[in-house]
Amino acid sequence: MKMNWHLVSCAALVLALSFGVPAQTHQHAGQSAQNPSDNQGQSTQPMPGMNMPEQLQQPQQQMPGMEMAKPKLQQDLPVLTLDQLEQMALANNPTLAQASAEVRAAAGRTRQAGLYPNPTVGYQGEQIRGGSFRGGEQGFFVQQDIVLGGKLGLSRKVFQQEQKQAEAEKGEQVLRVQNGVRIFYVQALAAQETLELRRKLNQFAQDALATASQLFNVGQADEPDVLQAQVEAEQSELAVIAAEQNQQRVWRALAANVGNPSLPFSRLQGNLEDIPDVNPDQWLQTILKDSPAVKIAQLGIDRAQAALSRARREPIPDLQLRGGLQQNRELSEFSGRPFGGQGFAEVGVRIPIFNRNQGNIEAAKADLERSKQETRRIDLLLRERTASLFQNYVTSRAAVERYKTKMIPQAEKAYRLYLQKYNNMTAAYPQVLVSQRTLFQLQMDYVAALENLWTNSAAIKGFMLTDGLEAPSKAGEMDRSIRDINVPSGSATMTVR
Repeated sequence: MKMNWHLVSCAALVLALSFGVPAQTHQHAGQSAQNPSDNQGQSTQPMPGMNMPEQLQQPQQQMPGMEMAKPKLQQDLPVLTLDQLEQMALANNPTLAQASAEVRAAAGRTRQAGLYPNPTVGYQGEQIRGGSFRGGEQGFFVQQDIVLGGKLGLSRKVFQQEQKQAEAEKGEQVLRVQNGVRIFYVQALAAQETLELRRKLNQFAQDALATASQLFNVGQADEPDVLQAQVEAEQSELAVIAAEQNQQRVWRALAANVGNPSLPFSRLQGNLEDIPDVNPDQWLQTILKDSPAVKIAQLGIDRAQAALSRARREPIPDLQLRGGLQQNRELSEFSGRPFGGQGFAEVGVRIPIFNRNQGNIEAAKADLERSKQETRRIDLLLRERTASLFQNYVTSRAAVERYKTKMIPQAEKAYRLYLQKYNNMTAAYPQVLVSQRTLFQLQMDYVAALENLWTNSAAIKGFMLTDGLEAPSKAGEMDRSIRDINVPSGSATMTVR
């Protein structure tokens, strides 16, 4: 828009008469970032609340004719904290119940593997005849197999290792659920703050449209200026709608992860600026040592070794015992009377001549070798998957520091200077609007960078277990000890604007 100094003076006069808003001096409120102490232990540090820096909390400098409306903070909504959401998830997420059921199933299989075989009781008859010969030999027998070679104990040991795997899988699933809730909590918190910023920017766009219309009415602005302001106001309203829908989307995902899809929409309490501190080298070693995937793979080796020991004992034959009592009705040649009661007993073993369990022993050896290679595969896979997370974390942290200490303060200073020049009639009105929009855009980018930083930090400290609705694997499923890791993508991928 072309404006000479006479038009600027007239515009300022019109605005002053129309709105009566005096120019104010804008105070720079930038503050330096603070890093919390590094937490390298197993426990995850508290996740963020949301205390935005002063330039995001305090109203921006109000331009003449642009009284900023207070954004709707929905203070009447209930407030939820991260701890409350995690407790909901631990109580309601169905995958935890599945993991607990698998532990009970593994315990049942362990018990069953150590039970002795049941005896056999039956009837036995031989040389049964009728008529003058009467009956033959009739009675009952009891048969029992005696398991030798400690095979029952070794079978129980195999399933004990599976039970340990199931318990480790349950612990992994708890981490998976908690980390899933934390990541969606951060995303919902960022969506909440982004929506408030969008609403503020939309209010400025609507006020700018009103100002342009008033200038047009008094002949101090052209029709293209009004049309341009209308387009920007429409774009701003669409951005608010998109931000509202994004907030609803993230909230529905969060509600699903806590196991309560009908969770009432609430305002989240948090502080995104409590910046997490991660040392990539130290956390890589922590992941390679303490990741549940590593523990489950090691338990897989123990199970394979137990299975090999059991297979090697299989050729030892079991003792087969059989005995009983019977009534012999056959007549004696000497006395002419029935022989009467008599007993019998049998003892036998199966001789391992042809089948010495050779094939199963070789298969158990191969499974053991495969389990050992699985631990190496997981070590390499963890290194591969953490590489992108560490890169995203370092990049997003650098972006957060740059936004907070340089770009936002510089944009705020530029806006303040343009506003002062406009009040002194040495700068055009559009320059103030452009600088103001730039400042708000940087503030929204700052929130996005904080979201990226927290998301990648949660994924790293949660051993990359991020999907709280993925079903736990069953014990003994070797290839699923780490599964397809859900490395954060989309909004969690750092993009420097």
